[in-house]
Order: sequence, then structure tokens, then C-alpha cells
Amino acid sequence: MIASTPRGDEIRATVEARLQEVHRSGGTSETVRVELRDQPVNLLVITMPAADLYYNPESHRIRAQRDHEPARDAELRADPWSPASQAYMHDLLKAKSDNPDAPDPAFEKLKKDLAEFGQNDAGIITHSGILVDGNTRRAALQELTYPNMRVAVLPADASWTDIATVELDLQLRTNHRRAYSYINRLIAIREQVSSGRTVSEIVKAFRTTKESVHRDLWVYNFITDAIERSRTELSNGTLATLRLMDFEGHQESLGELYRHQKEMNSHEADILKESRLLAILMNTAKTKLRYIKDDFHEEYLAPRLDGRFAPPKGSSAESLGIPGLDLEPGLEIAEESSTAQEARAATDAVLKAKVKQAFSNSLSLEEAVETRDLLGTVKEALERGTAGAEAATRRSQRKVAAAERLTEATSLVQESTDQVAQARSQDLMHYEALDASLIELAKALKQLSRVASRGVERPGRGLAWLQDAVTDL
Repeated sequence: MIASTPRGDEIRATVEARLQEVHRSGGTSETVRVELRDQPVNLLVITMPAADLYYNPESHRIRAQRDHEPARDAELRADPWSPASQAYMHDLLKAKSDNPDAPDPAFEKLKKDLAEFGQNDAGIITHSGILVDGNTRRAALQELTYPNMRVAVLPADASWTDIATVELDLQLRTNHRRAYSYINRLIAIREQVSSGRTVSEIVKAFRTTKESVHRDLWVYNFITDAIERSRTELSNGTLATLRLMDFEGHQESLGELYRHQKEMNSHEADILKESRLLAILMNTAKTKLRYIKDDFHEEYLAPRLDGRFAPPKGSSAESLGIPGLDLEPGLEIAEESSTAQEARAATDAVLKAKVKQAFSNSLSLEEAVETRDLLGTVKEALERGTAGAEAATRRSQRKVAAAERLTEATSLVQESTDQVAQARSQDLMHYEALDASLIELAKALKQLSRVASRGVERPGRGLAWLQDAVTDL
């Protein structure tokens, strides 16, 4: 059951009176068509004072961003309809999803559009005035000091489940609607799973694929695990963690990590996940992340890190202990490799340091200096490490570039052979052109033999064949 708003009875009376006016007016009434309880429903549209409408505290538009100011979010959870809570949601609706302190250009564009053309699409409300759809439009209308808003009305017995279903259905339609942020979309998908919907149902609702749903659920779990690992006690005694919104802006990097770790064995995947997570936390450029592979920590990062990033003593045995589980001989849990433990410890150190950086006002001077120094060390190690990994990758690519080009040339020769056979069978052969091309090929092969043979005392079978083949050319 939906909790009543402070002026719920008064607003409900206004809504019902205006719905009756629409019914009495006759003619064709404006409606909004939605899917409600698996049935298409046409909702009547009325005009309501914008001041009588409440922002929806469960809106996926700002779900992740609510953590931006913990004190205001706590008040919102306690009383979502208070002026202070509604003001907080208003501020979030105007702001960028990855930086709620900055205005969102998309919101400014919406305001300009409303000022120039008026409200095109009606919002949707409950009988007590809670906005199901149109929260951002209501914020823009308020900024423009427009007194009224056109809204369709859900049935009087609508539940929070109905609200969530209608919101998602409208949001995921192909139109010019302002899209959910990346993290808010992940939250919405996760909530659908938690509510008991199958992957097939989610695929249909979100107009996506099964693979995309599995990827998004994997990323959500990966992020929430990182958040839990980031939990740390500040110098004032309070516990703090990273927030879901801290991972906005990393959609491509997280999606790429999902694809890569799927192709690896569990040992390689564990190390890669730790190294990539550490780099993402440090806002490493996407163009550099591709050089971070499963050997990155051991080869390029660990040599540049000190004891602050090492696993705590005794962590190996402790991490493998599962209370109440007594395994029989031969069924022991495979021990995590030392490299994986070291990579995880380094990432844990950075996770906790990023939390302290976010709550710098709650740190002692000594703790602030230590945090800044630790993150500075990681940043320098990452920059040098990715530079080294990039250089090694480019060297490796240059080593095999010639062989790869010859493989491509082999395919072209095979294709040319088929074309020669086809031309001859149809009596369409241009022998002079073919002969000229073969002479050019012979010159190229002779030059290749000369260059490839330099400094080679014992040529392999391929090079030996090439040397013999071009001898008489």
C-alpha cells in the first residue's frame, strides 16, 4: 500500500473532481496508454497544480544519486514528503548523474524546450499526487514557475509495484525521453530479478538481450562487492563506503571487463578483475585499460608498490576458512594464488583510500596526508605500469606484424587462384595482365627473401624455401 502524502486527502479530492469533469465534458479526452497488470490501459489526463505534485522517492531516475549527501538521504528515507526531502530530489533531478554538484545540460535543454513549446507529453500520478512519470518535467516546470502540469492518473488502488512497472515501461519506450543513467539502469534490472521476474521477462521489458541482462547483473554484483570491500572506519568513528554512483561513467570499461574475464580461467580472471578495478578506481583512461591484462599486477604494478599494499599477515588461511564447513580429505578448497592475494590486497587498499578521499572532511590531518600519499603512489605506479605494458604490447605486435601480413597475402593468393581457374573455365583469361602481376609478385618475393635472410645463419623451412624459390628470378 502506498503511504499517503501530507495533503493526500485534499489532493485526492481534487484529482477525483477533475476526472469527473473530464467524464462529464464528453467528446474525445486525452489519454496516456500504459501496460498495467499485463493489460493495456488508457489513463485519463487532467491538469493539476504543479505545487500539488510530489516527486517519487522510488524513481529510478535518481536512485543511485541519493547517496550523494548521506544526511539529506537519511531525511528523505525517514520522510520523503517533507519540503526538505522534496527539495533534495529536486536538486538531484537537475544535476548530472555522475556529478550531482554540477548542472545537467540535458535538464537545461528540457527547460528551454518547455519554455518554447510547452508541455507535450503528460506525466502520470497516483490519486494522492505522487509522480510516477514526469519527475524531471515537473522540476523543469517549477524552475520556469509554470503553475500547472498535465498528468494522467493511475487507478485509485495502484500499488508501488504498479508504479515501478509503469515507470519502467514508459522509460524503456523508444522516444526522446531522458535516459536512465547507467547505474540506475543496473539497479532497475537488479530489482526486477529480486521481484521474481525471469530473465526472459526482463529481456522483453527492457528491450534487450539475455547476454546483456547477464552482463548487467554481473557488473552490478561486481560493483556492490567492491562497495562492501571498501567499508572502512574513519577517524571520527563512523563507517563509510563507496557509493553506486561512484561507478557512473565506467560503462564501457566494466562491460569490457565482463567480456574479457569470461574468456579466462578463474585464476586469470580473478587477477584481471582486481587490476582493472584498481585502475577504474583511479580513473585510468579507457585507452590505457586495454593494456591491463592478467599479468599486469605481477609484471608492472607490484614492483612499484610498497608494503602498504601487501596482504595482511595470515590473510591466506583466514580467507579460506568457512565457519561450519569441515571438508573431507581430497575435497580441500583450491588455494588462491599469491598473485591473486597480492592484487586483491592492493585493490582493497585503494578502495579504502578512495572512501577516505571522499570523506576528507572527517579525516584527521595525519590520515588525510597518508591517504593523499597512498593514492599518489598508486597513480604514479599505474601511469608507469600502463606505459610499460603498452610498450610491451606494441613490441609484441611489431614482432608478429610481418607474419600476419603474409597470412593475409596467402589468403589473397588462394583467392586469386580461384579467380584464375574461374576465368580460364569461362575463357575470360587476360594472360598479359596476369603475367605482369606475376612479375611484380616475383620482385616482391625476392625483396622479402633478401630482407628476411639478413643475419639468419640457419633459416627455417619457410625461409629456406623462399630463398630457393627466388634464386633464378
